[in-house]
Amino acid sequence: MRHDVARLRELGYPVDAVRGPGGRYRLGAGARLPPLLLDDDEAVAVAVGLRTATGTAGLEEPGRSALAKLEQVMPDRLRRQLTALRTASTAGPANTDSDVEDPEVDPGVLRDVAAAIRDHQGLRAFSRGEPVELEPYHLVAWQRRWFLVGRDVPTGTWAPYRVDWLELRTPGGRRFTPAPFPGDLTEFVVREVARTGWAVHARIVVDASAEEVLARINPAVGTVEALPDGRSVLVTGGDSVETVAVWSGMLGFDFHVTEPPELVEHVRVLADRYTRAAPAAG
Repeated sequence: MRHDVARLRELGYPVDAVRGPGGRYRLGAGARLPPLLLDDDEAVAVAVGLRTATGTAGLEEPGRSALAKLEQVMPDRLRRQLTALRTASTAGPANTDSDVEDPEVDPGVLRDVAAAIRDHQGLRAFSRGEPVELEPYHLVAWQRRWFLVGRDVPTGTWAPYRVDWLELRTPGGRRFTPAPFPGDLTEFVVREVARTGWAVHARIVVDASAEEVLARINPAVGTVEALPDGRSVLVTGGDSVETVAVWSGMLGFDFHVTEPPELVEHVRVLADRYTRAAPAAG
């Protein structure tokens, strides 16, 4: 009993003791939070929430501190899972919001992917129905989505994989020795997602130089390519044609869209709408 009471006090539970024949122990009013009892998915949810907080101005240090304290009072099994998720992930730059509902990410998949990164364990999965076998390297949280940076086993090429598009297969792949990643992880994810990872992709010719366009966009919007005639191409994407059209109009430059056809049609609709909204001159 004394051993158990001492352990409770070490964990932050105030325990009052009365000696003598009528002696007893009694839990006192707590001045500190007791250990939390969380199941696996709740622990992942808390870790993801605190990871998001560390990417918000003013909450970086409190978020890191809270996550560290949470890990200290967790059972070893959950602490290993939280540590794996924390060390295996970073947050990308904030960007313009979207009109499409956020995708749901299975906490179990996040947990399994983080553990595979920690243990250097290969993954076999379906990504949007296509089979993939990869060496998981790192998780990047960006635009309220999670991307797994991994190396394709058959080809050796690096790519970001949307975690909510992954359906893990059992058994997984073989253990591997991680290869060094060639570059900056966050820049790689932003660039590759702009090129291949959105539901809608577009190449927009802008009547301005690459330097002028880069000065006006968030780096998370996409990549900019210079053209020989002094103009530039913005390679970008989004969850919907509406989002891409809004981003394009906010550049402040004339631009030209030729694909995809759905985006071309939506730009025409917006042009007509704005024309009707503006009173005729004179």
